[in-house]
Amino acid sequence: MTVSAWAPLRRSAFRALWLAQFASNIGTWAQTVGAQWLMGDLGGSALQVALVQTATTLPVFLLVVPSGALGDILDRRHVLISGQALMLAGAAGLMLLAGTDKATPASLLGLLALMAIGQALSMPSFQAIQPELVSREEIPQAALLNGVNMNVGRAIGPALGGLLIALAGSEATFAFNTISFLGVLIVLTRWKRPSDHRPLGTEHIASAMRTGARYVASSPLFRRVLVRLALFIVFGSGLWALLPAIARGPLQLDASGYGVLLGSVGAGAIGGAFVVPKLLQRMSKNRMVLFATWLYAAATSTAVLTESFALVIVAMLLTGACWIATLSTFNASAQILLPSWTRARALAYYQLILMGGQALGAVVWGVIADAYSLRTAMIVPAVAMAVLALAATKWLPLIDRPLDVSPATYWDAPPEIDDTDAGPVLVTVEWPVAKENEDAFVEAMQRVGRARRRTGATMWGLFRDTEKAETFLETFTVATWQEHLRQHLERGTVVDQQNQEAARALAKDNPHVRHLLYTEPKKPD
Repeated sequence: MTVSAWAPLRRSAFRALWLAQFASNIGTWAQTVGAQWLMGDLGGSALQVALVQTATTLPVFLLVVPSGALGDILDRRHVLISGQALMLAGAAGLMLLAGTDKATPASLLGLLALMAIGQALSMPSFQAIQPELVSREEIPQAALLNGVNMNVGRAIGPALGGLLIALAGSEATFAFNTISFLGVLIVLTRWKRPSDHRPLGTEHIASAMRTGARYVASSPLFRRVLVRLALFIVFGSGLWALLPAIARGPLQLDASGYGVLLGSVGAGAIGGAFVVPKLLQRMSKNRMVLFATWLYAAATSTAVLTESFALVIVAMLLTGACWIATLSTFNASAQILLPSWTRARALAYYQLILMGGQALGAVVWGVIADAYSLRTAMIVPAVAMAVLALAATKWLPLIDRPLDVSPATYWDAPPEIDDTDAGPVLVTVEWPVAKENEDAFVEAMQRVGRARRRTGATMWGLFRDTEKAETFLETFTVATWQEHLRQHLERGTVVDQQNQEAARALAKDNPHVRHLLYTEPKKPD
């Protein structure tokens, strides 16, 4: 059965947060214009004007990974409220300083950085709560709607910002943004989120960050999504950096014409939200992403190959639709692959690549545009994007049938130990395997090994016993006994259980498990 593109909006919690976030996105883009304008009014140097962008992006880039860890070890609703409160404080501070003529370049940059810290705190948790707001079947539609939210906000916000500045000054953009954060805070405060099940209490943030990095490194399917995202975003982001130059240069447009181009991208994103669900009923994710990437490459090339404003409008409509089709597919694929216990910290790496890729692409293609031409800077990445998308479709395919990453407790109970901080822990599992099953068993154990590493193992290996025929020894180490208990009680998933059962089915008997604690000589008195 086809799921409607608007199905998630029937769910009250998702709808309320989506509407509040829509106002917030518009406010954020309007404020960006206001901040740049205010810096000019304050007599800021060219460097200080450029630092406005740095102040809004650098803290996010630096803090998004630890923020993702916080989103997994604390209540995500509380993390979101804290992040939104920081952004509210920053916007309100800008409103007051600008309204009382007490703003300085330093205070402007400082408050923008404060807001960026709040954004970094919010981003991973906002992505991670989406599967809590909608059903599993509606996650792709939710990702589409969130993409529409952002793209339409990007189209409307700058135009609204310019209008507010003309009518009431830059402080009006900060006031609007302050009100928009209040709306999000009200929705989050009223949301009755179920409490997280953490039998072993809260993890330490440093340990949580290491565990998140280990999960990403040991999850080939999730890494595949990250690589596909990087290939698309680095080569596709040149449009957003160079569109103002295209508008001013070949198209000879004024500010209103540039606004029409941005509005066309937003309109295309809305259209894409209708089309993508229907396409996914007729083709795989791989084919749809390939088709959307090729069309995006053709549309971005068209923007510099013609001086016809009408043709460029059509191209921008297509870029908006293809941009949202591709990114929403990657985003939904990532969310579906991740279990709840690590979703925020793993999605932090998704956000890191998304933002870092756009920043890198903007710099690289901007330099090429200066050194050669706008045409070169648009057509070269378009061709590269099309070729890489074809290669990635074959070598890094996206899966259409998601894995079951719902929680599952399937390990045998470990022995009781008083000192849960003791460690490292060495776990050995002796597997008796008939000779005819050895090859299949070794292959099955590779999936088990990845599950051990994803859930906390720092090292894993499988060894054949040279003295006991038909015996394999699996070994893995975990940093502490507490971390090993988390493997048992908090981090298992149904797909991990299925992989272990597949290995057990190839063994002649139940495996024998031993737990060993690292020891060292006691210090002399």
